[in-house]
Amino acid sequence: MRILIANDGFGGAGGVQRYLENVVDGLLSRGHEIAMLYRDAVADVVPPTTMNSLPLFSVRRDGVERTFKALGAWRPAVCFSNNMCDLEIEEQLLAVAPVVRFMHGYNGTCISGQKSFGLPTVTPCDRRFGAPCLALYLPRRCGEVSVSSLVRGYQEGRAQQALFNRYRAIVVASEHMKREYVRNGADAPAVHVNPLFPTHQAHPEEVPEEVAPSVVFLGRMTRLKGGGLLVGAISEASRRLATPIHLTMVGDGPQRQDWERLASRLQVACTFTGWQTGDERWNRVRRASLLAVPSAWPEPFGLVGLEAAALAVPAIAFDVGGIREWLTPGENGYLVAADPPRASAFADGLVSAFRDPAGLRAMRARSVTVAHRLSLDRHLDRLEAIFGASVA
Repeated sequence: MRILIANDGFGGAGGVQRYLENVVDGLLSRGHEIAMLYRDAVADVVPPTTMNSLPLFSVRRDGVERTFKALGAWRPAVCFSNNMCDLEIEEQLLAVAPVVRFMHGYNGTCISGQKSFGLPTVTPCDRRFGAPCLALYLPRRCGEVSVSSLVRGYQEGRAQQALFNRYRAIVVASEHMKREYVRNGADAPAVHVNPLFPTHQAHPEEVPEEVAPSVVFLGRMTRLKGGGLLVGAISEASRRLATPIHLTMVGDGPQRQDWERLASRLQVACTFTGWQTGDERWNRVRRASLLAVPSAWPEPFGLVGLEAAALAVPAIAFDVGGIREWLTPGENGYLVAADPPRASAFADGLVSAFRDPAGLRAMRARSVTVAHRLSLDRHLDRLEAIFGASVA
């Protein structure tokens, strides 16, 4: 099948880029023809990756008319759109081929895309997107404190909603996200749940036996990610266990200094590493007893937990968003009630985990089983079925 994959940016470093690199390699290995469409410009000199060796179309480089004339000549059977925020481009794509849209976030279901209230504390929001959101946005700090951001986000959300039922199919990573899109007007049979997969090669047999309780956090350091809650929970759990729990914080972001000060004030044994890449990053995860996902916003999926599972590291997470798509309590981790997300509740989960070291060790093998079950091959099988039905 001839598949056009659309994405906003060229050569990004985020999760969508890693996702597409794996999916493109997989689809090529199955005999499909692939081309890439970018909103942004394509660099004159591109790094030698599989994606960059494919036919590349760029709206910013060549202009809309020339780009879509070239796309028409290439004649894709289906377009797989990811993170394309320029809806005028998507409107034009609908005239070229059936469009399957992967909703990686809350496009068209939330003004800011954060799907959470910021005041009085960060808590998930389950409201249906609409005019009442305009009244709540600023008082509840639903996003950037800006009237222009409020108006722009609302208009873009409405425009995205108008496209829901013009897509041939919508793909989401969790049942939570399917409920979100159906509640906001998408046709239920057209919304397909296709869970994500680990994007790295794991070697769980190399995991050392832990000698002391340890927890690792991996991600961007923002309020939504709950690092402050995690530091407070580590402090309380260490006190109740009468054993220090070492915390490693891998990543960076606007909240890093606040979390560092909090860890110092609470005397938490904590290492902040900054961003890590490749094996260095995964080795930090591999050496931990638990991965913490203290997100206070409803994660659409929470891929980092599945990445850790592939390394035989169980997770502890607030029960928000799509976390349950990969975390089954007692099988590969611990779910913490989030009504709202509280450090004391997360501490309860930590204490329960570390008071049962045999149970925690037993979860390592089960975590790998979960990661193998949610594999790239399974994801590609479902994508091919969705593409085939869309073309038919």
